[in-house]
Amino acid sequence: MSYMYMPGATAVGIIYDGGVVFASERRISYGNFLVSKSTKKTFQLTPRVGAACAGLVADMQILSLQVQAMAKIRKMELKREISPNSIAKMISNMMYERRFFPLLTQVIVGGIINEPSIYTLDPLGSVLPDNYAAVGTGAEMALAVLDSQFQNKLNEQDAINLAIKSVESATLRDSFSGDGIDILIIDKNHSREMTKN
Repeated sequence: MSYMYMPGATAVGIIYDGGVVFASERRISYGNFLVSKSTKKTFQLTPRVGAACAGLVADMQILSLQVQAMAKIRKMELKREISPNSIAKMISNMMYERRFFPLLTQVIVGGIINEPSIYTLDPLGSVLPDNYAAVGTGAEMALAVLDSQFQNKLNEQDAINLAIKSVESATLRDSFSGDGIDILIIDKNHSREMTKN
């Protein structure tokens, strides 16, 4: 998709030994116009599942509200937490249903029930599992850092540092990305958010 129609962004997701980390920059731009410097692109979907996005944030905001409601209903039916895989499939179904008028967002979904997991979804709903992922106009730069520095069984702080480093590398070269980084960390016991300027 052309940058002219898809707003720029960079978001990453990384699994570590005990959870997942999401990081996204805060800039929204359309072409040469900088719309916002403080947009949140990380989303807590359930207590143990989160997401980060690139593309149209409005589409992801609607998706996240719908998925949160569906996950609450499903949790009441099953009487247990909903897995990251199930949340990714819910989002995939919603995106595929809209394939002829797609939601213009790329999504990384991840979390932990037994083991941490990450899934990347394109605007048509493809679900691709991986240990780390990057989406958006800065994904190539972020993936260069992730490919060279990701290791299995990272600890939480190393995963946070790697996520920040990968997004920062994208903001250095991608004019569509910048203005600080939002971080969402989810483990078995809790989730927390932080911002790096």
